[in-house]
Amino acid sequence: GLVNRVILQLTEAIRSQGGSFSSIKPLSAGSYYERVKISEPNEFDIMLLMPKLRLQLEESDDTGAYYYLRLKRNPKEKYLTKYLDEDEKLSAFKMLDALREIIRREVRNIPDVTLKRKRPGSPAITLLITNPPAEISVDIILTLEVQQSWPSSTEDGLRIEEWLGRKVKRDYRNEPLYLVAKQNKKEKVLKGNTWRLSFSHIEKKMMCNHGNTKTCCESDGVKCCRKACLKLLKYLLERLKMKYPEKLEKICSYYVKTAFFHSCATWPSDRDWSMRDLESCFQRFLKSFLDCLQRSHLPHFFISQYNLLGPEDKASSDFLSRQINYEWNNGFPIFQE
Repeated sequence: GLVNRVILQLTEAIRSQGGSFSSIKPLSAGSYYERVKISEPNEFDIMLLMPKLRLQLEESDDTGAYYYLRLKRNPKEKYLTKYLDEDEKLSAFKMLDALREIIRREVRNIPDVTLKRKRPGSPAITLLITNPPAEISVDIILTLEVQQSWPSSTEDGLRIEEWLGRKVKRDYRNEPLYLVAKQNKKEKVLKGNTWRLSFSHIEKKMMCNHGNTKTCCESDGVKCCRKACLKLLKYLLERLKMKYPEKLEKICSYYVKTAFFHSCATWPSDRDWSMRDLESCFQRFLKSFLDCLQRSHLPHFFISQYNLLGPEDKASSDFLSRQINYEWNNGFPIFQE
């Protein structure tokens, strides 16, 4: 409740300024809202969405995930002109700085809330809410909704036909296209003008309706262990990252979530995830995740050409693989710590 109150207050303040962000609206994202958080919820992701923009997408590399955005001819979006860089590309840096400045001014009027220092290359504006007994961090992510169909790089992704069905897939692909301000680290010169596709609105729907029968996990339906398996692996990674922060800095929980969606597509039936088989289901999921780490190959679930585990992450992947194998062979001592 506290987080929602703070976000609503900020959203009202941002809108009341008029200007570029006057149509902005908050959307919840991330593991807390998907009900897959294990430990005390102390981290939240909130997307601040600018709806229905008409922009041109231009691929920035071969991943199919990162784009430059340009204004169309005679744009309705003239108010965005001040955020263009010298190449006429929409600058994520400039937009984030403007939004950050508005939030910085407003946060002064909210007790117990401070703005965290900028992390280089991070797309998030992070708030700290010091509300005893815990400190809560809230990542605010600037998100643009672009009015166009999904780009061609997504055509081979979202293989959920066997799991959730063709109709659901069609419905998902008709959902709006979201892009978040995200620096593409592959660029030689970091200009801060790349945007990355985001599917967190769809991921949230898949988490909430994860069964291939419609009644899976409903109050009168049969309970599956999909989310339990995801929670366990997320928790294992969380603990290992706390123990080896430098070695595992490059590994993020989104990899686990992506591997989870691939597992759901590989074993599509609710019978494959019976709650009484939790242990063997978890081991099967763990084995498939280890396989991704060992091969340094984890395709993005929506953009199959985009490998999340590139060669530059090989050392972290190998280290994580060794740690997980050690835990598995010794009955997961880290869970007892």
